[in-house]
Amino acid sequence: MDSEYNKKDEDHRTSGYFGDFGGRFVPEILISALKELEGSYLKYSSDRDFRENLSNYLRDYVGRPTPLYYAQRLTGEFKGAKIYLKREDLCHLGAHKINNTVGQCLLARRMGKKNIIAETGAGQHGVATAAAAALFNLKCRVFMGAKDIKRQAPNVYRMKLMGAEVVEVNSGSRTLKDAVNEALRYWVSHVDDTYYLLGSVVGPHPYPLMVRDFQKIIGKEARKQILEDTGRLPDYIIACVGGGSNSIGIFHSFLDDTDSVKLIGVEAGGKGIASGKHGATLGYGSRGVFHGAHSYVLQDKYGQIEEAYSISAGLDYPGVGPEHSYLKEKGLAEYKYIEDSDALDAFRMLSELEGIIPAYESSHALAYAARLAPELDSNKTILINLSGRGDKDIDNIG
Repeated sequence: MDSEYNKKDEDHRTSGYFGDFGGRFVPEILISALKELEGSYLKYSSDRDFRENLSNYLRDYVGRPTPLYYAQRLTGEFKGAKIYLKREDLCHLGAHKINNTVGQCLLARRMGKKNIIAETGAGQHGVATAAAAALFNLKCRVFMGAKDIKRQAPNVYRMKLMGAEVVEVNSGSRTLKDAVNEALRYWVSHVDDTYYLLGSVVGPHPYPLMVRDFQKIIGKEARKQILEDTGRLPDYIIACVGGGSNSIGIFHSFLDDTDSVKLIGVEAGGKGIASGKHGATLGYGSRGVFHGAHSYVLQDKYGQIEEAYSISAGLDYPGVGPEHSYLKEKGLAEYKYIEDSDALDAFRMLSELEGIIPAYESSHALAYAARLAPELDSNKTILINLSGRGDKDIDNIG
């Protein structure tokens, strides 16, 4: 379905911009690689055989469609709006990330690339990349900050088990932004035979467009499912936002309905905005260029990128996808924040009430729903994108 949103902004496919946001701010040596990627993606994304091949893998390997679940006990606890969960935690390997990595590895194979590199924070993108690389017989190297390696040990083991090399990054804050930096440095000197499989809707064009397209299956399914279950669209859709792939994935199919469906992205409030230890880029950042794109970033008055913080390894990123910046400025989506303590409360609440252990990232969306739902009538519905499961976070909470 070609939405009015896409028709009005179709030029971003070729211009690389969502309004003022996006672009391609990279060293000259990467321009030809990005143009090759753009040309290949635009070619194969409209190729019937490629699309059918991807659909088959999403069904038979990833496990799509994922269910839409009415959380009855959670709804009862909130005593307000009905709560529905889009169960991306039931994807193969436990998160939405696999949607994107299967798509990009299929593309890499069509382009004749033999080596895959990726960055990861929470580890789920690294795991999903390792799995897709194994599936398509591609060599895989994953860059990961030393701090994240320590707090996401189960995912590090899974990556290695599937044959990936995990490269420990000890520069800077030793988290996701530094892993991206190292991956980009590596790609600069290996562009001929290496495909950079970026994990979110960030970075230079065409990555924000391409990753969004691979993730919008979430919203397509959710729209169909909630109409079948309730006969109407939800009143609110809530998803966590780090780089922003799971949220843009579920938002996209509802962007023509923002008069009646409120889209809410939830960022990491960390230890509180006043503390400076947070990852609320859209709420408290400003325009800047980071990792190859113009978007909102956390930066000081001199334009130096500031360190983001979150208990969640997937949300401590000081930038955000340019399409989210566009949605914010156009008023098509709202962006809130949740602090660590509230996210942990939501983590425990869903586990105890529904027997579903959410990822720390998804717990931020749940925590915001816990505030919103009691204020709404019982005839209202909230759809939450449960972007991943919390197996990877259990050691941390202990």
